[in-house]
Amino acid sequence: MQSMTNVDYLILGAGPAGLTAANCLLDAGIDSFLVLEAESEAGGLCRSKLVDGAPLDIGGGHILDVRRPNVTEYLFRFMPVEEWNHYNRISTIRTVDGGEIDYPYEANIWQMQIPEQVEHILSIADAGCNKGEARPEQFDEWIVWKLGKKIAEDYMFPYNRKIWSIDLKELGTYWMEKLPDVSLRDTLYSCLEKKAHGALPGHAEFYYPKKYGFGELWLRMAERIKEHIVYEEKVTRLDAGDRTVNGRYRGERIISTVPWDSIRELTGAPAEIQTDIASLKHSAVVIEYRNEETRTDAHWTYYPDETLSYHRILWRSNFCEGSRGYWTETNAARFTKKEERFSYHNEYAYPLNTTGKPEAVKRILKWAMGHGITGLGRFGEWEHLNTDVTVERAMNLIRTFRK
Repeated sequence: MQSMTNVDYLILGAGPAGLTAANCLLDAGIDSFLVLEAESEAGGLCRSKLVDGAPLDIGGGHILDVRRPNVTEYLFRFMPVEEWNHYNRISTIRTVDGGEIDYPYEANIWQMQIPEQVEHILSIADAGCNKGEARPEQFDEWIVWKLGKKIAEDYMFPYNRKIWSIDLKELGTYWMEKLPDVSLRDTLYSCLEKKAHGALPGHAEFYYPKKYGFGELWLRMAERIKEHIVYEEKVTRLDAGDRTVNGRYRGERIISTVPWDSIRELTGAPAEIQTDIASLKHSAVVIEYRNEETRTDAHWTYYPDETLSYHRILWRSNFCEGSRGYWTETNAARFTKKEERFSYHNEYAYPLNTTGKPEAVKRILKWAMGHGITGLGRFGEWEHLNTDVTVERAMNLIRTFRK
């Protein structure tokens, strides 16, 4: 019979959420903690590999946003600011007619040919949100109401079908609430003055390491707590009653960053919670490297054209010093393997924002909290969180534990 390892805090997963939580515990003078990681190295979706002589981020496009100084200040403890390049974001959209405009779409219609500009302006003027019409609840109808039929059909519908590979009617609208109304006034000013008007996109400014991939940051965070990490320990069984994992580890508190539906045995969860977990959906993404010349100044480009398998290209040579080529992001359901190319499959890439998900997640997390288990991070909370938000939530969580 194997002996039980007992700690005050048992952390499941050594991605950004788990590593931040663990390091914050150490900062607080708490050393009774253990991190269990399924892979052989830390970093989760933010890991990097050396491919064709330069780093490639195998989890997709992950960068460090500048908008949370408390987060950047904390992370610069592990990788000082001198080791990062600062960029003003350049992202583009390859339109369905083969043209290319800057992102966001609605602010850069002025870069299209005049007939296309006119069609978009008329469509935006006809959008329900600009006409005072009642807000619909179904995703596809809501997009037309919010953005107008032209943007919906030329960009939002095809792009969302590609990235999620799901019937759009299954998606809720709650996650799109942060999307601002497309102002007819701003669009007209943009077209007349030939410059973008309106809100800036997220990641308008970002940091990326000078000499490494993004994964280097998390390896350094893991190095500080290396005596507290067990690698190649996939969570297969979690007993909520006594807070044990895989029958070998027990925590007074458990912080789980792993996908709820990846735990084969969740002992102690009632049937309704098991049903909620089974209702959660996610998408898998394949990252593929292509050693081809980069002919753009953009850092990344979005592709709504459904004849192309990938939905985004990361032009790595434009933000990763000393590299060449680029990598594509493709929903795994659309991916066809090319043997001569490096590719990496991420089974858990994005939580899907299906109808009913917020209520299901709320019930799951409430039940878990009642058993001393806290969900944290992109899949612990089943929410599409960027890295800076994930780190901040982990910092705040440990702060609440210390009170």
